[in-house]
Amino acid sequence: MTDAYVAIEGGHVLTGRARAPGTARGELVFTTAYTGYEESLTDPSYAEQVLTFSYPLIGNYGVRDERFESDRVQPTAVLARELTDDVAEWLEAEGVPAIDHLDTRDVVTDVREEGAMECGIAAGPDATSEDALAELDRCKGMSEHTDIGATVSVDEPARYEGGGAYEVALIDCGAKGSIRSSLLERGADVTVLPYDATPEDVRAVDPDLLFVSNGPGDPENFEAAQALVEEFAGELPLAGICLGQQIVAAALGGTTEKMAFGHRGVNQPVQDLDSGRVVMTTQNHGYTVTDPGELDVTQINVNDDTPEGLASDALDVITRQYHPEANPGPHDSLDFFDDVLAMADAQQIAPTAD
Repeated sequence: MTDAYVAIEGGHVLTGRARAPGTARGELVFTTAYTGYEESLTDPSYAEQVLTFSYPLIGNYGVRDERFESDRVQPTAVLARELTDDVAEWLEAEGVPAIDHLDTRDVVTDVREEGAMECGIAAGPDATSEDALAELDRCKGMSEHTDIGATVSVDEPARYEGGGAYEVALIDCGAKGSIRSSLLERGADVTVLPYDATPEDVRAVDPDLLFVSNGPGDPENFEAAQALVEEFAGELPLAGICLGQQIVAAALGGTTEKMAFGHRGVNQPVQDLDSGRVVMTTQNHGYTVTDPGELDVTQINVNDDTPEGLASDALDVITRQYHPEANPGPHDSLDFFDDVLAMADAQQIAPTAD
């Protein structure tokens, strides 16, 4: 049965089976993760994107909300070879169009060869290919979503107590819940601040550490977060994950650029340049740092040599392009949070000027 259409940049239209009805548009991307579909579907970094699963069966262990990384499904639409009824019903309840019975091998090959492309989605009994093409015509590139942070960030500060060992100000540019949990589990109290927080908002928290989260889109569109890094660099220890690394680098004299199709999956190899150790990592990003500015590159992606870790001893900065908290994915790099909180510990005992 054909009742769903995917119009891809260039005008090519794919047909499939509607599992959740509706129309949508966004940047067409894919993930190679075999498991962790609940975490992927609730990752705010997928905002304004159409997520394609390369693994052929999605939903084989149900849907449990304790695995969610945010309070809702984040991609604008979902494509798969086969979706189970559990996942399809969840997506329909969330109002997110979903299509299966697609040859996702072809979709992934197209994205790898052509790069991430704009696409339009139409699914349901009354859907037509013209509807999908109309959505494609209205689609914007990721860098054109200039205020994407507003769609994924908290509106007001939110405080979480983890034991009082440290005070962390987490700038929410689309933070995964596991980042906050990883800090809380290590005894930190975390105040989550909106993506457009001011220096006064941060000072009100009186943190031992400023942490910039992951999130969707172009780091150049997160001017307020960059301003915070500029304000507090050298005064507070700084950490960042994914988009956070890009924001920190851009604020400290570096540059970023859009990648062809990004890194999305749970098997990206990363090498530490000091130890030579290689770890497998979870990643989800479409932009990368091209010049680290005042920071040093400490880790690289084994596949393409893009920066995966940045640091500055002088400024007390540590960032990662990948997701040390994983979910889904390997836990090879969880010690990142220990290193980050060691900076906060040093901040607490540092002498203050009279």
